[in-house]
Amino acid sequence: MNDIISTMSIFWLLMVISFILIKRGLSIFNDVAKTMGMFMLEKALGPAIDFVQGKPGSASKTWILHGMIWAMVASIFTFEGLWLSHDPTALHSLGSWGYSPDSQDLIYAGRFAALFGAVGMMVIGAGLHVIPSLSGTKLASESNATLVSLLWTFSVLILVIGAHSKEILGINFIMLGTVLQTLAMMAIILNQLLTISNATRPMAIPGWLIIFGLIGDPAAVLSVILSGAYETGVGQWLVYHMIGGTFFFCGVAGVSLYASSMGSGNPLWSRTLVGVTLFGAIIAINPMGETDMSMAVDMLGLEASEIAASSQDHISGSFLMALAAIPIIAFSSNLLVTLRGNGAFVGNSDSPGIAEMNMGAWMLIPIAIGSLFVQTDALGGAGELSGIAQSLDLLALWAVLIPLSLGASLYVLPQASGRKVMSSNRSRAAFWLMSGGAVAGLTFTIMADLNDMALAEALAENSSSITDELRTLGSVVFYGTVLGSIFHCTNVISGQFRGEMIDDEMQSSTTLTPQTYELANSATVRKIMAGGATLDTEIVPVTQSEEAGSATEL
Repeated sequence: MNDIISTMSIFWLLMVISFILIKRGLSIFNDVAKTMGMFMLEKALGPAIDFVQGKPGSASKTWILHGMIWAMVASIFTFEGLWLSHDPTALHSLGSWGYSPDSQDLIYAGRFAALFGAVGMMVIGAGLHVIPSLSGTKLASESNATLVSLLWTFSVLILVIGAHSKEILGINFIMLGTVLQTLAMMAIILNQLLTISNATRPMAIPGWLIIFGLIGDPAAVLSVILSGAYETGVGQWLVYHMIGGTFFFCGVAGVSLYASSMGSGNPLWSRTLVGVTLFGAIIAINPMGETDMSMAVDMLGLEASEIAASSQDHISGSFLMALAAIPIIAFSSNLLVTLRGNGAFVGNSDSPGIAEMNMGAWMLIPIAIGSLFVQTDALGGAGELSGIAQSLDLLALWAVLIPLSLGASLYVLPQASGRKVMSSNRSRAAFWLMSGGAVAGLTFTIMADLNDMALAEALAENSSSITDELRTLGSVVFYGTVLGSIFHCTNVISGQFRGEMIDDEMQSSTTLTPQTYELANSATVRKIMAGGATLDTEIVPVTQSEEAGSATEL
């Protein structure tokens, strides 16, 4: 039986139904559904809703600040895990307190903190600002979204604890964290859907990326359950990558495309490529991620099974993963060209998140290609490249997902709160520390993994000293990521109290489509529309001169 095709077919059907319901609503039940939804978001919570403020932008601000803190925590856990891989007794003194983690426990906890704490909270927080902005309305319930951020943070804390010890006092902590996180996710989805229902203008495609990223998470789990594939290793592997391709990839793509256009002052290079990114992310299977499905298995409370893919599953899975190259390349190229339009780069002091998004877009394609080979090898049962899977997953996390979500948040947060970051110079220093530490440090770690794989293939009895030296060098260099995350976190939090105020005009500006289009010579309507112009774009004729130019005086 082809578990991949049957599960993906159900997933595609659920996404089509979701799109139809969002566009057309529930007919005569629209008003009833909206009233009940608002009641569930606010009145049903009773006195708890009075503990938070409902000021415009407060929800987005709270989620992003929590995400910044979790990024710092995740970098610390990951650094400690990398260090213990070559020095297992480094934290031995903490054993007197009853805390004796090993390298895998710390890296596992760091992945939970990074994925759901840092990336998840920054993407959701940015989406709480982007969706209302693109819809021309206000968030349905700022109070509920702010309150739910505390529930999500608490769920991530429980997941991090559960990564060290899954069961405490007879309670499965990872399952408990998953339940709390699901409740928070449902509240966010309902809040965003109610916001879209009050839209005063058609929402741009980056907003649809964010919405389908949110909906894709529960839809992926539901499709695996309905197909019955959750009991198989292939189904468990599939749900892990389906969530990675929707909630994480679509969410990150949506907020970063919005922030790249607004932050650089350039219209999106191609709205068609944004549509290709959305459609391709839903159709294909994202290859980035671990070959070990333990995270998905633990969060869903399943019994782990080994991947035993049939020939049909291997062919369909490999094809759908190769197909993911289309949306990945479309997103990366669209983001890079949009950023390039105004020369926005690391030196742009007004947009400190531009450099992070630029780096994430550049690193996306090579890491995705490497992940494709590793995942195809794992799905086929060979396992020859499994030795580098964990390090490559960490590289995708710290060189792609976190930079893109962080870069988008560094633009969205000042728009939501009304204050810039404390220091643009500190943001640039933090960027170089985080990017250099992550890319160089994890590259050395991958080199050590490759060396171990070569020794294992050669049946060598003794390990090489080069491996230990590479792991030591990798963990030391990765400490730059820890420093960079701390600089970013303190810089952003300080900016909320002492940062420069942002003008209202700057907050309300939009550049997703060009306001004017300069026409120097004859052109077809197709060419003008391909340049991003809409029916409301003003065409400005520009005269040309045949006179010789002169030197530019500097």
